[in-house]
Amino acid sequence: LLASSILAICTGFASGFHMLVIGRILQGITLAGLPAVAMAYLGEEIEAKSLGMAMGLYISGNSIGGMSGRIISGVLTDYFSWHIALMGIGVISLLSSIIFMVLLPKSAHFEPQNFKLTSLAGSLFSQFKVPGLTYLFTIGFLLMGGFVSLYNYIGFELIAPPYSLSQTVVGFIFIVYIVGTFSSTWMGMLADQYGKNKILPLSLVIMLAGVVTTLHPNLWVKIIGIAVFTYGFFAGHSIASSWVGRLALHDKAQASALYLSAYYAGSSVGGTVSGSFYHQWDWPGVVGMIVALSVVSIGISFKLRGRDPVRAI
Repeated sequence: LLASSILAICTGFASGFHMLVIGRILQGITLAGLPAVAMAYLGEEIEAKSLGMAMGLYISGNSIGGMSGRIISGVLTDYFSWHIALMGIGVISLLSSIIFMVLLPKSAHFEPQNFKLTSLAGSLFSQFKVPGLTYLFTIGFLLMGGFVSLYNYIGFELIAPPYSLSQTVVGFIFIVYIVGTFSSTWMGMLADQYGKNKILPLSLVIMLAGVVTTLHPNLWVKIIGIAVFTYGFFAGHSIASSWVGRLALHDKAQASALYLSAYYAGSSVGGTVSGSFYHQWDWPGVVGMIVALSVVSIGISFKLRGRDPVRAI
């Protein structure tokens, strides 16, 4: 956290594009392991019946950060420059990191192990043998592929006629992330109460309904569709990520890292491939691709039935 915050501040001093890219690459490297460690910490420290809600709160923090970062950086860029925007985000992150270090309770259930490359590789591949984990990894891949595709290209759709919105207005559309703040926690609670195997497919169906709604030409209906899609995405991600922590029999951080690797691979692959769909068929092409990803993820979620170790009382 400290390293990524300092690098964020340093990127504000970048004198050219190449230095900016290098700074962002280094920042990505420092951040890469954070979500896996955070998910493993929750999986080890939070009791099973409350894990869904706890993971939902964590994911809601992601949604608030994603929304705030885009809005704050946009405002700072408009009033000052992108240099000041990056440095401002870095300072906020640095202060948050210090607060986090002071407030975080010490781990009570972590069991340290000696680092051995051979045993590490063995435990890594053994994760794929755990029933259900591969399904969750695949769902993470499909979820993020659809999410990034929508947010990558909806801006182009709204800037173009007949909407012709400004960059500033399009940037504020990210405020719909706030529904993800609510859904990740609320749907996580429902998953704790009624079972993940029931709430996860429901979340994916909501996501599917939202992306289909964005095909409507009315701007407000389209924005509602984005909000519904975002609701379903953050709910699905929250439930799937908490489920990984429950199914993993050992090395929970490693299992979480594999989930996140698939998750971000989906971001890279989906975000790139959907560009071709947008180029060939405009927004309906992107929607068609996300619909396909959603339908496949719903089908996979039904294969997880019976693998939820937490039962509703």
